[in-house]
Amino acid sequence: MAQSQPEVTGRIDWGAWVDDDGCMHWWADGGTEGYMVPRRDPATGKPVCLKRNLCLVENTDTLFATDSAHLTAHGRARLQSFFQSAGAFGYAIYGHTDSRASDEYNMRLSQRRAAAVAEVAQSVGAPVERMIGFGERQPRASNATAAGMQQNRRVEVVCYTWGR
Repeated sequence: MAQSQPEVTGRIDWGAWVDDDGCMHWWADGGTEGYMVPRRDPATGKPVCLKRNLCLVENTDTLFATDSAHLTAHGRARLQSFFQSAGAFGYAIYGHTDSRASDEYNMRLSQRRAAAVAEVAQSVGAPVERMIGFGERQPRASNATAAGMQQNRRVEVVCYTWGR
């Protein structure tokens, strides 16, 4: 008599978070109990935290044409060079806009721009851990002036490296 394979009915939830001190924690729950897996220093085997540092802030005026998520040739080359030399083991990419359009439009544009930057990173082998478009919701300066709006139109790249 042939033995049948058991039916898989459960699901595994998983996730990760970074504490305020920079320690990243991973967890998985197979349905009966949860556990956490710390990151370990490859040389010593000791648990380590990650360093998250803002390693690039690029004004989108230098990367994209106005109202576009298509990278300019210069912007693409600049990003390729950055990702090839940055040396992090993971990246987070955040897109931002000024407030000239609607919130909904700005959210979509910032997401498309973050995705375009992530595509360049991935094309040179740089692993992208997350990419988020914030639209106009996290301004660095006032949107009441042209200079302030220019500061708000940006792409930020966070580098993940080992903490020591």
